[in-house]
Parts: sequence; C-alpha cells; structure tokens
Amino acid sequence: MAFLSVSSVDALPSGAVTEVVVDGNAYALCNLDGEIHALWGTCPHAHGPLGQGHLQGAILFCPWHEWAFDCRTGQHEYLPQACVERFAVRVEGDDILLDPETRA
Repeated sequence: MAFLSVSSVDALPSGAVTEVVVDGNAYALCNLDGEIHALWGTCPHAHGPLGQGHLQGAILFCPWHEWAFDCRTGQHEYLPQACVERFAVRVEGDDILLDPETRA
C-alpha cells in the first residue's frame, strides 16, 4: 500500500492528537512542535483508543488508564516491553500522508 492522505496539518495543530482509521484500523497522529508522528491507535494495556488521548510534551497518554508512550519512539514510559508500533508518515503541503504498511 502507498501513502494515503489521512488528515491535514490545519486539522492537527501543534500539541494535538487525532485518530484516523484506514481499512478498519485506527492510528494515532501526533503533532509534536510541527513534527508529525503516527502510531498504532490501540493501547496494549486495555485496547484504549490512543488517538483520543492527549499529549504532554512528547508523551502520548491513553485516555482510558493514562498509559504513557513517547510519540517519537512508541516506547512506554516505564515498561519497555509495552510499546506501540510507529508508522511512516509525511507531510505534503497541508496533507498528512500515512503508509499503514511501513513501520517507522
């Protein structure tokens, strides 16, 4: 699969998180100071929707139980074995493009 347009930069201001769905799979898009990151959208703890969470600096918090992941790496804040996958993402103009088959 190639890169797909999933959102716009205007819709994802700095410090924001949003959930996008591609082929029935949820992904979390994070805007960290203008740098866009894409993560698997389901928390490994209780399957909470990460794209509905919030950012504090580079840390993405799951809205259900506050599990914390670095949006740049996918690593859990305290449990290295509890990470979420990252995906290739890029910006072209105002479009945010995601490749759901390419891990970053």
